[in-house]
Amino acid sequence: MKKWIYACVLASTLAGCSDSNEEVTSQVKEEESSPRTEVIFWHAMSGDLEKALNEIVSDFNASQTEIEVKPVFQGTYEEALTKFNAVAGTKDSPTIMQTFEIGTKYMIESGKIEPVQTLIDQEGYDVSQWEKNIVNYYTVNGKIYSMPFNSSTPVLIYNKDAFKEAGLDPEKPPMTYSELKSAAKALTKDGKYGFSILNYGWFFEQMLAVQGGFYVNEDNGRKGEATAVKFNGEEGLRVFQLIYDMYKEGTFYNVGQNWDDMRAAFQSGKMAMYLDSSAGVRTIVDHAPFEVGVSYLPVPDGVERQGVIIGGASLWLMKDVDDAKKKAAWKFMKYVTTPEVQAKWHVYTGYFAVNPAAYDLPLVKEQWEKYPQLKVAVNQLKETKATPATQGALISVFPQARQRIVSAMESLYQGVDPKQALEQAANEVNHELEMEKKR
Repeated sequence: MKKWIYACVLASTLAGCSDSNEEVTSQVKEEESSPRTEVIFWHAMSGDLEKALNEIVSDFNASQTEIEVKPVFQGTYEEALTKFNAVAGTKDSPTIMQTFEIGTKYMIESGKIEPVQTLIDQEGYDVSQWEKNIVNYYTVNGKIYSMPFNSSTPVLIYNKDAFKEAGLDPEKPPMTYSELKSAAKALTKDGKYGFSILNYGWFFEQMLAVQGGFYVNEDNGRKGEATAVKFNGEEGLRVFQLIYDMYKEGTFYNVGQNWDDMRAAFQSGKMAMYLDSSAGVRTIVDHAPFEVGVSYLPVPDGVERQGVIIGGASLWLMKDVDDAKKKAAWKFMKYVTTPEVQAKWHVYTGYFAVNPAAYDLPLVKEQWEKYPQLKVAVNQLKETKATPATQGALISVFPQARQRIVSAMESLYQGVDPKQALEQAANEVNHELEMEKKR
């Protein structure tokens, strides 16, 4: 009898344990299967940059269980913007999108984005940890509209071995136009050229800003709606005159519009100096068969250096997504700007760290020992003066304006007078601005 009672009690206990275990297991499974908030992230990073980006996203997704960020490559910045126009405000819209810096005004005026300032204010987030000279570009009327992400500036890259062979001091790169011209003459020989600039409007904008020159009126469109260009003033003419004179002297190499062609020409020794993005420095150092030097952007003689404009892109949050997605996207954005993540981003891509605290971490210090060239660009940015010139221009027709400048630059190689070429571009961009106002 006792044995029978014991068996019944044991069976009852085991049954109870089983019910309890099943309940706990069910609860765990439910938690594990509960859907994460999905954040669709449109970007324009390709090649090694896409690998670095995907690694950041993968690490973030693995760091928590509430959010799943899905990166989706959308082609070039221009192609991504075209796709954005087609889906903005619909269910097919991304949650966040990477857009190049000159798309800033366009994105603001689209009415489809939520300024990150909204999330910053809601949380009381401390943006002082972000690099001020990077944030300045994406700040309009005191409001930060997008989160800086992949940021770069122009630098002068030069062949130290070629400098030595030409009797030039490889530790004293040219800092002014006259020094640049003199060095280029010494370096031009045996079918090799002294200097080159890619036919790309970004470099013209930078060479304008480093002098303190404005691209458009209304303080570069920062004080009010820009109605006319100012790049055809003395600062812009100095840039065009420099290219015209050096090409005429035979020291300037017309490298065209392709970035890969430009870098290949330098690596093959076709030219000894050229302007490049700071994001390209590490790749050049790794692949050039000679010692590579990096320096600041040269300025005209007698002109006080103002600094450089941030290039690259930022991350924009969509307005029409629900609050849960906005908060999830903001959590990812904050993660991306942490010193640890930015340290990896900087050393693996060459882009600046949005959070300068990253530069104090061992990973960056170790890489700077190996690639001291990376620090040059960081120092140039730190020394940049915060003005409307270095903040960059705000116009909706920037992509069209850049193409007008490219055409004008190319006309210099056909012998067109610098002032005439610049005025032609100015007239065309002014027309674009006028048409935009009528739309």
